[in-house]
Amino acid sequence: MGYESKLKNQEADDLFDAIMSISSREECYKFFEDLCTVKEIKAMAQRYGVAKLLLDKKTYSEIEEATGASTATISRINRTLQYGADGYTSVIGRMKEAGKERVQETEAAE
Repeated sequence: MGYESKLKNQEADDLFDAIMSISSREECYKFFEDLCTVKEIKAMAQRYGVAKLLLDKKTYSEIEEATGASTATISRINRTLQYGADGYTSVIGRMKEAGKERVQETEAAE
């Protein structure tokens, strides 16, 4: 039995199927630039970056400095990592295994 999301409906299924069909980073940029506002994309990218740093055991102050995220945002993402659906953890883990994660600024400074 698979994960059952509270968001699950036909429209969400169609959207996620469309996202999974994207075949290149360029196509992904084009799709998301049409789908979302610049602010929404930047907010999602920031949250993803915060999650990566939290999983790397960085402190809130290191994360705030590296990403510009507020401590409230960092705290919300930390709660999601602890009590959420494990989406961040599985995707970030897969990206690390594939060698597709770049070195974070805080790691490079150490």
